[in-house]
Amino acid sequence: MLNAEVNLIFYFLTLFLAFFSRKIFLDNLGTEFIGLTSTLGNILGYLNLAELGITASIGYFLFKPLQTNNRQEIQNILSVLGYLYNWIGSIILVGGIIISAFFPLIFAHSELGLGIIYFAFYSILGSALIGYFINYRQILLSSDQKNYLVAIYYQSANILKIILQIFLAYTYKNLFVWVAVEFIFGIIGCIILNWKINKEYPWLKVNKKQGKYLLKDYPEIMTKTKQVFIHKIKDFVLVKSDELFIFLFVSLKMVAYYGNYMIIISKLISMFSAITGSVGASVGNLVAEGNKQHMLRVFWEYTTIQHTIAATLSFSLYALIEPFIAHWLGAEYIMDHRILILLIIYIYITNSRNSVDSFNYAHGLYADVWSAWAELIINVTITIVCSLKWRIIGILLGKIVSLLAIVVLWKPYYLFSAGFKLPVSIYWKGVLRNYAISAFAFFGALFILRYIPINPYESLLQWVLYAIVGMLIFLTIDFSGTLLFAKNSKDVLSRIKNFRKK
Repeated sequence: MLNAEVNLIFYFLTLFLAFFSRKIFLDNLGTEFIGLTSTLGNILGYLNLAELGITASIGYFLFKPLQTNNRQEIQNILSVLGYLYNWIGSIILVGGIIISAFFPLIFAHSELGLGIIYFAFYSILGSALIGYFINYRQILLSSDQKNYLVAIYYQSANILKIILQIFLAYTYKNLFVWVAVEFIFGIIGCIILNWKINKEYPWLKVNKKQGKYLLKDYPEIMTKTKQVFIHKIKDFVLVKSDELFIFLFVSLKMVAYYGNYMIIISKLISMFSAITGSVGASVGNLVAEGNKQHMLRVFWEYTTIQHTIAATLSFSLYALIEPFIAHWLGAEYIMDHRILILLIIYIYITNSRNSVDSFNYAHGLYADVWSAWAELIINVTITIVCSLKWRIIGILLGKIVSLLAIVVLWKPYYLFSAGFKLPVSIYWKGVLRNYAISAFAFFGALFILRYIPINPYESLLQWVLYAIVGMLIFLTIDFSGTLLFAKNSKDVLSRIKNFRKK
């Protein structure tokens, strides 16, 4: 609850700042530069694949010694992490230098000079390497359920950084100054966070050199890492590489246009994630109890909640994002409406899948490595083939088709056959109700809104009124349908009532 509260507070603090700063940066630094920073971030993301999923593995192995307060084992595990991260940081540094040698070819058609491109890249690279060489101990806070501390210090520094960047961008319009501030605050954040870790764990002594010899005592770390790695590659390509594909197949300018949409989408998703993000551990405890009836009842409660969230996200974005962008940045930043339709389909699938994913992970169902490869191959193949003709639309088609094949069809089958050990037809009989309710609420609300005499493009006030009326209509239809037809929906209502009494 504390993690959720802190995350929500900083979410609302940064929400307005994110949109306001985006407008200032686009107007004063240019779409080409904003597209550049997004593209360089994605290039660095590929280099970060060298991390191999070690963080997830280490986090898993820290849980037990934290529970038993075994300080020596905690120190040993973090020493192993420090040793491994030294190697990973070195690999990323070398990889970054090699890739940067090709920048004259990669950015041959960019209007920006190579000086700012190299300065921006090495500043972003330096900020990332701080995490590998110095800041790796913050994993202890996350594993110890103190991630709210990371949020408080990191987000506070981030807010100050953005405010300073807004002032400097508006005053000087200097790209080098903007990048320099980004790098300096990366160092400041590192210093503050390490100070807090030392204060929380004064007994913590980490020896990276000793980690080399301790690694042989934890062979499970590398075994677990290999399992996670394949899924991590797949997730990165599917979720994180949109802007890189747009740069390769469309243009740097369209990276910025697409980024405007993704800022809004990510902020809305982050709000719901701040509330539901702590469910994973509870599901793990539930599965460990072994009560299948109770397990299934909670599964359907969680599924209903996730489909309601997904439908709410999808409707609000479809109805409101285009007029919002028109008021925020200007009508010229609105992209092809077909792109929005595909984004809505993608968002609904990815946000309604969380219940199946959580229960698969809680059952330890990692063996389907082939599904990660299949999803990756389907996604990349369709993206390359279709983007040559349909550009951004082709990129989104690749994401959606791969999700339909693996996430919508395979993952539920894997959970029910290997986890619950029940026919998957039980899942489809229940979940089809959720799909039908979401579709009926979505199209029903849009139909009614056509007869509401409010034009969201006319003014910001009209947009606010349109948003309030539209969401009230949608939520009324969706909640009514959910309570009447969704499986175990009344259990959700009872759970909320009981929680409020506590």
